[in-house]
Amino acid sequence: MSVHFAAARCAIRSPLARAFSKRTTGAAANDNGNALSSPVIDQALRDALLHFAEYGLDAANDAARKASNAAETGSTDEYRHWLRICGTLDGKLADKVAAARETAEDMLIG
Repeated sequence: MSVHFAAARCAIRSPLARAFSKRTTGAAANDNGNALSSPVIDQALRDALLHFAEYGLDAANDAARKASNAAETGSTDEYRHWLRICGTLDGKLADKVAAARETAEDMLIG
């Protein structure tokens, strides 16, 4: 029985080598705009994430309570701050807090 030498095929032309090779992916699609000109995370999201890190799954409820307490004391800046955090974490809950404040203000006026 004779043995014949068969040279290796070039990896560029081999169909198996091309099939098993890892293809490079293109650039990532990002809908956040230009990351170089504007920050990806705004201050409201950063505050909400820090609050979530401290309070966990109850963070939205805690922010809603703090917004309600600030509204009762008349601190509008603090109320807006906590309502913004609550809205970032749970938009429906923030809408309820804002609606409750509007209802309370209507009762005071009329």
